[in-house]
This record gives sequence, C-alpha cells and structure tokens, in this order.
Amino acid sequence: MVRLAVINLKTLLKSLMRVIVIVLVLAMVVKFSKLTYQGAKNFDLGSVSLKNSLEMMKDNVRISACFEKEQKEKRNDLKKILVAELAVFSGAEEEIMEKENQEEVLEFENGENRVEENQEIKDEPAVQVPETQENQIPQSNENSTQTNAPVTTTVIQANNKKDIFTDTYQTVQIKNESKYALTEAMVTPDVSYQDKKDILIYHTHTCESYTQTENERYLSTGNFRTTDLNHSVARVGTELANCLAGKGYTAIHDTTYHDYPAYTGSYTRSLSTVKNLLNTYQSVDCVFDVHRDALGSNSNYAPCVQIGEEQVAQLMFVIGTDGGGLDHPNWNANLKLAVKVQQKANEMYPGLFKPIILRNSRYNQHVTKGAAIIEVGATGNTLEQCTGSMKYLAEVMDAVMKEN
Repeated sequence: MVRLAVINLKTLLKSLMRVIVIVLVLAMVVKFSKLTYQGAKNFDLGSVSLKNSLEMMKDNVRISACFEKEQKEKRNDLKKILVAELAVFSGAEEEIMEKENQEEVLEFENGENRVEENQEIKDEPAVQVPETQENQIPQSNENSTQTNAPVTTTVIQANNKKDIFTDTYQTVQIKNESKYALTEAMVTPDVSYQDKKDILIYHTHTCESYTQTENERYLSTGNFRTTDLNHSVARVGTELANCLAGKGYTAIHDTTYHDYPAYTGSYTRSLSTVKNLLNTYQSVDCVFDVHRDALGSNSNYAPCVQIGEEQVAQLMFVIGTDGGGLDHPNWNANLKLAVKVQQKANEMYPGLFKPIILRNSRYNQHVTKGAAIIEVGATGNTLEQCTGSMKYLAEVMDAVMKEN
C-alpha cells in the first residue's frame, strides 16, 4: 500500500516568511553592532570630553578670581572703616565721638545757622606713613616763606562776616561756646614746650576743598569736596609743612583720607592716625588738624585779609574741651597755645586770625597739650588765597617757638 503526503501550500509560505524575517533581523543586528564598535573605536575621550571640561574649569577659575578680587576690595574698604571705628572707642564714649563728628556735618549742611545777627555776608565783590619733605607735592616756591614784617594789613569786608566774641585777653578775642566761664588765669598763655622743632599736621576732613578758579580746577566728589590732594585742604597742609621746613622745623604731614569713602566716623579714624603717628614721634607737642570752615551753604563766604600787596584767607582756631563728656585734661593748655599764637599774629599781621572758638566737643585734642583745629578760609575762598596765608602762619609759629 502506497502512502501519499499532502503538502499545504499556505503553510509552506508562512514558514518561508518566518525564516526571511529572522534572517533580516540577524543582519540588522550584526550591522548595528559593527557601527557601534567602529564609533567606540574612533571616540577620543581625552581630546573631546576632557578638553571641554578643562576649558570650563579654566573659565570658572577666571570668573571666581574676578569675583573674589571685587569682594576683597569691598571687604578691605569696609575693614579700614570698621577697624578704625571700633579699635579706639566702645560704648558710650564712641557714641559721644560720633556726635562730635556730626557737628561739622550739620554746620556744612546748615551753615547759615551760624551767621548770627549782624553777621550777614555782604554782597560786595571781592599706609599711614607721614610724608617727608622729599615726597610732598607740590613744593613751595623759594620765596614763599619770605615775608617783610611789619607790613600793613586790612581785613577785607566783602564776602566776610562781622566777628562775634564773648571774651578777650589783651588783643585776643574768644567766642566761648563751651560750658565753662573763662577766667583770666584760664586764658593767660603761660605754656611752654620742650619740643620746639617737631610739628604734626593732619586732616580729619581731608577732602574739603575751595572755590575753583581758572588755574585751580579739580574733579569734585561732593559739595566743595574732592579726593584730589593737590586741590583739597591737604594741599594747604602741604604748603604749611613746606614753609615750616624752610625755617628748620620737622613738619610731619599726614594726608590720610579720614572722610572718604565715609564721612561718618571721620574723627574716630583720624584719632587712630594721630595716635599711631605719636607712637612714632613721641616728643611732638604741637598737633594741628587743618580744616576749611564748614559754612557750606554760604558758598560766597570768603574771609580774607590784605597783607601788604597780597590778599590771603583768614584763619581761625577751634579749641575743644571736655564739656561734651569725653576725658580731656589738656584742653586748657590747648586754649593757652591758641591765645599765644593769636596774640603774636595780632602783633605781626593783625586780622590774620578770626576770634578763637571754644566748644564742648573734644575734636581729638586730648592727645597733646598743644593741639588745635586750624580752619583756613571757607568755601568762597580760593586755594591760592589759602595756601598764601600759610607763609604768614609759619612766620607767626616760628616767632612763638623762638620766644617759648
């Protein structure tokens, strides 16, 4: 018996399709594997990923360095201010110090309040290292310290104000704004000094400046203020130091900024400077804080005196006391020095000085028995007028020390 197998054509076709699909899938897998292997073989991690990472790290370092530098500069500025303010005083004493500092702020902003009755301004025309004489700029002219006393002097009334005073000692006038009633013994200038050749000059308000002229232009950083030491009150201090040096004195002139970048705390910072200087120059008795009168709102106020053929700025002593609550055992000696200098000035150049002002505030004058604020001119004066008066002040100081 013969057996025959019946083959179903439909079933055969399905089987062939399965085989074809399997073959195609295997071929694709093989091809993909080859491509992946070839790509991995050609990939250079060191030249691509590592290189990009290093560049990004360098950029981050640069950005961080710039940011750190900026932050460091800001921290240094703040540190200078905070260290000076906190290192010297604390508590109630520092609070009183700041009240004293604000007195001149108020004077500058409300200057007209100090123009009392009969004082109206007339509208008539008119690293904390002291500098040596080698690096003070600009130097005085050779003839700047030479004067021909006696000479005729006349107080200029234009753009000036009438002098107001409460007390007198011979030719010296004193405007007493302190709590003390002055006696003759308190103003008699019976003071003497061992060190007659060393004089310290500094500036609590270093940026105070004057009316600009064609020959004296500067970049202003505020109302009659500039950080340019050649055009601020520091330039006046330089002229005084040079004039004194020409007469054989050791004039220590410090031009540290105490009112920049912050005005608040100026007296605290300047006290730190003065104490550091006195630690170095321990024999110094005479310490002068040279200012410009703070009558800022009266910009045309320009007290002047004609000395011979020259018109120069008037000067004014401001003497502090312990009336504000701060310890100040030297205040009476400081007042006597001011009286002594002004008495001599009235002999040599009458009108060079306005009346001495005596106040309750201390103004850092407790550091020696020969300390004073000397205000040179006002906002209406020119720098030329103010530097011009320094040779006459040097003449007077020299005469006082020779008689001392």
